[in-house]
Amino acid sequence: MTGTADRRCHACGARTETALARCDCGEPLWIETPATAVSEDWPDGPGPTGSMWRYADLLATDAPGGVGAAAGGTPLVRTPALDGDADGGRVRVKVEGANPTGTFKDRGTALGLAATEGPVGTVSHGNMALSVAATAAGADRPCVVLVPDDIPEGRLGQIAQFDPTLLRVAGDYGRLYERSLAVGADRDVAFLNSDVPLRMEGQKTLAYELCEAFAPEVPDAVVLPVSSGGNASAVWKGLRDLRAAGRIDRLPRLCLVQAAACAPIARAFEDGAERVRPLEGGEETVAYSIANADPPSGTRALAAVRATGGTVVAVDDDAIRSARRRFAAETGLGIEPASATTLAALDALGERGAVGAGDDVVLVATGTGFREAPPDPDATSPPDPVGIDDLDARIADLTGFRSG
Repeated sequence: MTGTADRRCHACGARTETALARCDCGEPLWIETPATAVSEDWPDGPGPTGSMWRYADLLATDAPGGVGAAAGGTPLVRTPALDGDADGGRVRVKVEGANPTGTFKDRGTALGLAATEGPVGTVSHGNMALSVAATAAGADRPCVVLVPDDIPEGRLGQIAQFDPTLLRVAGDYGRLYERSLAVGADRDVAFLNSDVPLRMEGQKTLAYELCEAFAPEVPDAVVLPVSSGGNASAVWKGLRDLRAAGRIDRLPRLCLVQAAACAPIARAFEDGAERVRPLEGGEETVAYSIANADPPSGTRALAAVRATGGTVVAVDDDAIRSARRRFAAETGLGIEPASATTLAALDALGERGAVGAGDDVVLVATGTGFREAPPDPDATSPPDPVGIDDLDARIADLTGFRSG
């Protein structure tokens, strides 16, 4: 196993053995995988072939108990009906909705739980909250989930069924993300937020699975919806691992897609900017799960695109709705609107030369979508909101979340 001590910054190259989420330069860190860790007989690993734990030798830990042991190993489906959209390329869909809670988030959650002890937590109002709460329940681990105070009651009920400690927090969501990491470090709660290094370690297995499926070749282009930039960063890291070890001889083009109503990474790419800046006044979109106006790994995702010769495009809501209907009617796959952005973007990707005739193109369907439900009449009342500045005291007061 690679261990978790050596963390590296993609931007400045700095290394640290401290369990930090970010470098002094401000960019997120990831855990370094030595090239020697990738055996010559890769991908023959020690774990079960139907999960991400097939690659246990390249991860930071062994599989956890419960549903986390079943994360990964998702299908790669050939979809000829979509080839015309890719300008004659051969299209496949990576069905991440086959993960235990229906989302790619399970990969990072499972790794994070397996590599830590004690309570875990996350800041989320959707798929990641559901993933962490469910996986923690399956591993019999205390869990705290921080959600915005305006979260819909039906969604709150879906998270609550796994019996985490739920805190509705009033205030700026971006500030809450950073504040939770600081409070978690003080109170021995491992917050598995969207771009922390342990989550990246689990989510990089998506790249391993794609390269194994295409071995000895690689796909020509991988198309991903992008929100925080964490999953795109993780896929890039997995590809870098295999390239550094000589197991693949080139990197696929990473093509990222955002909803036009909230597209800070696409804007930075079009402007030729080196960094992704927060978006002011983003509009609502049907692809709400990727509407992130201030993506914490946005700059790293932008670097991934440029390093692989890819591109970033934005698509409008009408195109997303149409693509979602086509996914269902033409491929039999029911997916969330965010995942439908990948199909909606294919025309634009063809026009930019990012995909074309003869190319092997993978659309990553990141999940089935958050399953809204009516309120449970037997459920307890939603918790009262707390302020961000009161977060430390509230977590310290929760049974099982005291430090030391």
